[in-house]
Amino acid sequence: VQLVESGGGLVQPGGSLKLSCAASGFTFSSYAMSWYRQAPGKERELVAAIDRVGGLANYGESVKGRFTISRDNAKNVAYLQMNSLKPEDTAVYYCRARITVFGRTDERWGQGTQVTVSS
Repeated sequence: VQLVESGGGLVQPGGSLKLSCAASGFTFSSYAMSWYRQAPGKERELVAAIDRVGGLANYGESVKGRFTISRDNAKNVAYLQMNSLKPEDTAVYYCRARITVFGRTDERWGQGTQVTVSS
């Protein structure tokens, strides 16, 4: 069971990055997917979430209008398109897969990918 993030890196303010989260070892299409981030000295925060079929998404207030979450269930990949990046977007970005069935929750996390926004 594995989630592997990729696509992070160094980008200038105003730039864009697209993160990917590749899933394996479980039924990806049954899980809701989310992206979280954690900056140094801060708590992990929700960035964006998407339902199992990709029909419903929600975003943290600080990224609304700039970030877009999506998923491709045929490829077992979730994405986070990040535009108009700001220095305050600098953080380690994690993807999470989550399902609740009959009151039991199964949750998986990736190892994270660093995003640095700096000139």
